[in-house]
Amino acid sequence: MDINSITVAAYIVASLLFILSLAGLSKHESAKSGLTYGMVGMAVAIIATIALAVDNMTNLDGKWISIGLMGGAVVIGALIGLWRAKIVEMTGMPELIALLHSFVGLAAVLIGWNGAITGAHLEHVADDDRGALIGIHGAEVAIGIFIGAVTFTGSIVANLKLSAKIKSAPLMLPGKNFINVGSLVVFAVLTGIYVARDLKDDTTGYVLLAVITALALFLGWHLVASIGGGDMPVVVSMLNSYSGWAAAASGFLLSNDLLIVTGALVGSSGAYLSYIMCKAMNRSFISVIAGGFGIEAGPAEDKDYGEHREIQADAAAELLAGASSVVITPGYGMAVAQAQYPVADLTAKLRAKGVDVRFGIHPVAGRLPGHMNVLLAEAKVPYDVVLEMDEINDDFPDTDVVLVIGANDTVNPAASEDPSSPIAGMPVLEVWNAKDVIVFKRSMAAGYAGVQNPLFFRENTQMLFGDAKDRVEDIISAL
Repeated sequence: MDINSITVAAYIVASLLFILSLAGLSKHESAKSGLTYGMVGMAVAIIATIALAVDNMTNLDGKWISIGLMGGAVVIGALIGLWRAKIVEMTGMPELIALLHSFVGLAAVLIGWNGAITGAHLEHVADDDRGALIGIHGAEVAIGIFIGAVTFTGSIVANLKLSAKIKSAPLMLPGKNFINVGSLVVFAVLTGIYVARDLKDDTTGYVLLAVITALALFLGWHLVASIGGGDMPVVVSMLNSYSGWAAAASGFLLSNDLLIVTGALVGSSGAYLSYIMCKAMNRSFISVIAGGFGIEAGPAEDKDYGEHREIQADAAAELLAGASSVVITPGYGMAVAQAQYPVADLTAKLRAKGVDVRFGIHPVAGRLPGHMNVLLAEAKVPYDVVLEMDEINDDFPDTDVVLVIGANDTVNPAASEDPSSPIAGMPVLEVWNAKDVIVFKRSMAAGYAGVQNPLFFRENTQMLFGDAKDRVEDIISAL
């Protein structure tokens, strides 16, 4: 067998491993094996691609230089990846993922420009067919650069919002819907001109690509900046999809079948996940991916809900000790405080006393899909007591005590009771229907979406202030 046949076989194996990885990641029990499949598949893909590239080199001196450059890039990238994975906290995982998406977008932009400058995207095309296909490849260059640039700046803005380096509130520029649609129309026109231009006029081609790149960079920034913090988990999933399509576009330019397949897998699965999350949040899928198209949300209105009531750890322990059913609804605050381990300990102690303890997980609790599930699994909380919102909502009226640990927007009754609220219509955990609600918070500040929560002022709600981890440990000691 020659190297081309071996590479094709390796690509098929890698593609199958990527599919098995997606399948494994769909369930808690198989997530670890799914991750392993993905790692092995990527290793196979990288080795096969480097081997093919080396085999195609004819200049012996240049071959060793190229091997050294590729090997050095792999080593440097691997070391940076291992370092970031080692030091990142679970609370920082969403913004790290957004940053990684930006790298994929930037790579697509660079590959597109490389194809335009060197003509590398046509190197595998026979001379007789080059004239007929050159327009198609020109469109590939423009589309690949556009998708990559949108992914790049969109992911950077998502990273800044998730890390609280910029405000999470949506940017409301005048005529923002016209800006988004107009940018797409201008891109289509510029692409048409680029494909139809005189191929001997390189200067015009480069200017057109520069304008397309700048336009896409602006659009990516504006799309994500126009989306509020409450929808950021959907945005991260959406950017994941964009990065997949950017990779697929790069695959066409590089004539790499595996990159096309992998990009399509990531793009389609990310798009479907975004759609599922939009349905769970009662959001329009088109509105979110178009930067809040058609949504003219204003600032949240400050309302006087009265006075809140406070509770101390020992009194909370008394309530829990006398309860027969308890539901814990975690949020991003639990992740920040790293309270998942004492929460798991509290769960075990209450269950040992015969208390029915379960968890209610909102689809967008935290900053990523499954964020809370990962934290609880990390703390060895049994899978069978961790329930989704649709599974637990009907049980709150029969629940004695609900512990809201670091959640805010996902338990806000304004979503279903106040049509003027920025989160109106979003399904939430209806914890206020329980007999008693204890909310763990550091202060009375609004949540990530910037919306005040009337739950905190309900008669059956009491606030337990302080670090969530410390307060849970205090309750365990009191028990």
